[in-house]
Amino acid sequence: MKYLIIGLGNIGHEYELTRHNIGFQVLDQLAAEHQVKFQIDRLALITSFSYKGRSLYLIKPTTYMNLSGKAAQYWINKLKIPIENTLTIVDDLALPFGKLRLRPQGSSAGHNGLKSLEEYLKTQAYPRLRFGIGNDFTKGQQSNYVLSRFKDQELSLLESPINQACKIIKSFSTLGITRTMEQCNADVSIT
Repeated sequence: MKYLIIGLGNIGHEYELTRHNIGFQVLDQLAAEHQVKFQIDRLALITSFSYKGRSLYLIKPTTYMNLSGKAAQYWINKLKIPIENTLTIVDDLALPFGKLRLRPQGSSAGHNGLKSLEEYLKTQAYPRLRFGIGNDFTKGQQSNYVLSRFKDQELSLLESPINQACKIIKSFSTLGITRTMEQCNADVSIT
């Protein structure tokens, strides 16, 4: 079975370690764990590895956040992967810092990357792993906040939820979304 894992973020050095790029950071960690490197290809950086008999394809769209759906649609079609076998990793202002929430579908909640996915995929019914980045900003500063780098004290706390996100991705590919949701949304450690 094949799975497509889509990490949302923006390309470019200036966006590294920003809150909006947590999807890229999770995929970078997962690729490092499996000793694979991303290569530039059409609309995305892509890599793949096998895990317990499954083929996992990881993409980091090079279209910038607002056109992420274009890259997702292209790779879903090229690799012939059903939408239910995709998982999008996305930053979420509504969740506390480091909190993870897996969902089989949902609204964009105003997130431009998710809006783009909905536009290109013509559905809200695609799995997503929301990664809490907190909401420590003043009114009208949301854009500046999501594009800001994590504070030093936050960076030191990111390792655990990023590692947990990697475990959730692997569990999603082996156990399916329902069993993985039961474990991760209840804050039970995925092994």
